Amino acid sequence: QVQLVESGGGSVQPGGSLRLLCASSSAAFRVYDMGWYRQSPGNPREMVATLSQYGIPQYADSVKGRFTVSRDNAKRTFTLQMTGLKPEDTAVYYCNSRVPQFSYWGQGTQVTVSS
Repeated sequence: QVQLVESGGGSVQPGGSLRLLCASSSAAFRVYDMGWYRQSPGNPREMVATLSQYGIPQYADSVKGRFTVSRDNAKRTFTLQMTGLKPEDTAVYYCNSRVPQFSYWGQGTQVTVSS
C-alpha cells in the first residue's frame, strides 16, 4: 500500500494563491502517474490536473492557465500550485497515485476561496 499525505490547504480570498503538496511513501514513486482531483458537496469528484511519469501534464479546462503541477522524484513529492483562485475552486483536493495495476488516494485537504 502506498501512503499519500496532502498538505497546504486553507482559506484564501479570490485572486489568491495556494500551494498543495502530496508526499508519497513509495520507493517506486517515479513510475507512478500522479493526479490532483477535487470534490465539492453535491458534485462528483473531478480531475483537476495530472502529471505522468514522463512529465506530461494535463489540466481541466477550468484551471488551465491558473494551476501548475510538478513533481520531484527524488523527494517523492507532487505539487499543485494554484493562482488566481476563484470561489468555484472551493473543494476538498485529493492526491492520486496510479500505475496500471493499482491506484491510491490521499486523505484530502480542504481549499476554501471566499471573501
